[in-house]
Amino acid sequence: MSIKGRGIDPRFMEELKYKNDIVDVIGSYVSLDRKGGTHWACCPFHHEKTASFAVNDGEQFYHCFGCGVSGDVVKFVQEIESTDFIGAVRILAQRAKMEVPENNFDTEKAVQQKKKRDALASIMLDSAKFYLTNLYSGDERADAHLQYISNRKLAPTTVKKFGLGASLDFFSLPDYLAEKGYSRQDLLDSGVVTETKNGKLVDSQGGRLIFPIINAMDEVVAFGGRLLEKSDFAKYKNTKETILFNKSKTLYNINLLKKLKRKQEISNVIFVEGYMDTISLYQAGFENVVASMGTALTKEQARLVKRYSENVLISYDGDGAGQKNTLRGLEILKGEGLSVKVVPLPEGLDPDDVVKQGNGAYQKCLDSAMPLIDYKIHSLERKYDISKTEEKRKFVSQALQIVKTAESESIKEELLKKLREKTGISYHSLERDLNSLPKEEEKAEVVVSQIGEVSTVAPISDKAARFVLAAKLFSAPYAKDFELASIEFTNEVHRLISSYLQEREASGARIRPSELFEILDEDCPEFNEILDLNYGDKLSGEIGERFFVDSVKTLKKQDIERKIELLTKAYEQEQDVEKRKSLAKDLALLVTKKKLLK
Repeated sequence: MSIKGRGIDPRFMEELKYKNDIVDVIGSYVSLDRKGGTHWACCPFHHEKTASFAVNDGEQFYHCFGCGVSGDVVKFVQEIESTDFIGAVRILAQRAKMEVPENNFDTEKAVQQKKKRDALASIMLDSAKFYLTNLYSGDERADAHLQYISNRKLAPTTVKKFGLGASLDFFSLPDYLAEKGYSRQDLLDSGVVTETKNGKLVDSQGGRLIFPIINAMDEVVAFGGRLLEKSDFAKYKNTKETILFNKSKTLYNINLLKKLKRKQEISNVIFVEGYMDTISLYQAGFENVVASMGTALTKEQARLVKRYSENVLISYDGDGAGQKNTLRGLEILKGEGLSVKVVPLPEGLDPDDVVKQGNGAYQKCLDSAMPLIDYKIHSLERKYDISKTEEKRKFVSQALQIVKTAESESIKEELLKKLREKTGISYHSLERDLNSLPKEEEKAEVVVSQIGEVSTVAPISDKAARFVLAAKLFSAPYAKDFELASIEFTNEVHRLISSYLQEREASGARIRPSELFEILDEDCPEFNEILDLNYGDKLSGEIGERFFVDSVKTLKKQDIERKIELLTKAYEQEQDVEKRKSLAKDLALLVTKKKLLK
């Protein structure tokens, strides 16, 4: 298994890390307090009062339980010194008085990729400066941009902080960048310019108010642009996706959120839909705000925001489209283990509209934030006029369907009491109607009629997979003889960790968790979840052993269920009688295995 495409001699890296003990290196930046085999400190990457940053001396890695960061000694120097991988290696090499083998750093392909990325990053930065200069150039074509900023009541300090700018035409930016020596292909690949049918380069944001999109490393990676007059074109437009910019993995204002995290603890993060909502809230003092830039929320964005807070408030527009986006976003965020509430806004208003009424008006909305199930009923109430008998009946019928999905009986009771207050219908009547609702049949697939077995196929349990891998990774005694090859992991990170563990066991080499930082992608939340299990008594004792056994059983059961599902589909599509009989036999064997696991 090679080192993550670095092109570096593994022997050099091994010696570099050996001569740079992680406790000594981190201890030169922060004060460490040893407790048992672990050193603790207040995390240098976010503001906290209680130490949650753990440095594992024996395994040579760090992990913060507050913000979720983790890594080896190289990654720590990268982050603390705000440098890249090679920069961190050079710092550590100098510290250890080692000669850096410059020629071993990158393969030719990696060199070209880095050169390309650096060129595009330079184009984005120069473009941002160009747009900002335009805004205050005195050119009358910038008057409309300045007027829009004035109308939105944005202070000059706010404009500067967010780097707002102006595109005055379609041709001055391409000409400016060409004069600076950038190649035509790099300009096109950056997304700041596009090519017309006759081969002319034009500003892709021509005439628009410019919003630089900046990543967590303070790099300009894209631009959003807003039209200032009515047109058939889209009001807002982003530059195309590039090697710098992936919309699904980027959040607007994440750079300032990161700075805020270093100054203070962030109790929650507010999610809004667009640039102006973000800027207006930030200016009003709600600095813990990010935007998904008008796109549907993604898992990658949910994982990104989780680094800053476990609590999220969704504050999308109060119109119908905004409410639908809210519900979709809530499910994604909850799926990533975040605690999520919805900020109800007045019908037809967005956060920018509300905050213009005063900070108190928006704070009142935040104070009214509600859990998903409450918000679903709230949205339903907007749909019906419950003063009319027929509409009230429809509202109650659909509301009870929502109440039925509540996670506990106490929540159901609370929701029924709220329905009683809204509708005037007695609690007992509502409860009887709820209990009389037909039970929802589980979605299942009939394997084959001859077998009479039903397969309820679920994705493999991430929680169980994490525990099994953590027990193997940190050598829990009860996991010693368990063979990982018996589990077919569905998660890519889990598969990589499992492969690493199997290779080490097969060769008899020592398992070192810190080596996985060289194999896995940087900022891997799933690996961080596994590292969490190494602290406290989560893996130890009788309870840990029992959970391991249960986790293995869960993984094997779901592995069988996936195979049953695949064979069932093959059986249904197969026309040949003999092949169908063979598939039925295989299915029967799997069903028997599944029953034995119970």
